[in-house]
Amino acid sequence: METVLENILTRYYKDEMISFMDSHPEYFEEAIELAISNKQPYSWRAAGLLWSCIEENDRRIQGNIKKIISVIPAKNDGHQRELLKILLRMEVNEEYEGLLFNVCMTIWETINKKPSVRFIALKTIFKIAKRYPDLSNEITFLTQNQYLDSLSPGVRRSVSKMKKEFAL
Repeated sequence: METVLENILTRYYKDEMISFMDSHPEYFEEAIELAISNKQPYSWRAAGLLWSCIEENDRRIQGNIKKIISVIPAKNDGHQRELLKILLRMEVNEEYEGLLFNVCMTIWETINKKPSVRFIALKTIFKIAKRYPDLSNEITFLTQNQYLDSLSPGVRRSVSKMKKEFAL
């Protein structure tokens, strides 16, 4: 039987879901649990909803960062993208940055993955690399044509812009 939140996730439009979460913060923890679970179609929708409901570095997510990172490899592309978007809004501490970086490297280097998840993975890599200048060689390597050829012209332009902002 569907929970109240599961029902909301499959029957409401995004703005109605956000309004529901704003009015019912007691469902936030359930949304986190759904987002990291493998209970489709609810899980990826819960992750997308959380991204829309959280603030930068939201304290309600902080205690779940390690769990979120650890489940990403087992998810499908769209679910990975939504979980990474949540993590992009968070300050990930040094303890988990390496894990997140490795997960994102694997996603980015898998050129047959959907471009949208690869792009979010690369944005995460850039965010981490800004804190560690020694990683600039990685960025140069990761933005070679072999990784960009499968992307649309618009995504390639966005990668080029991110690279310029990184000062490479």
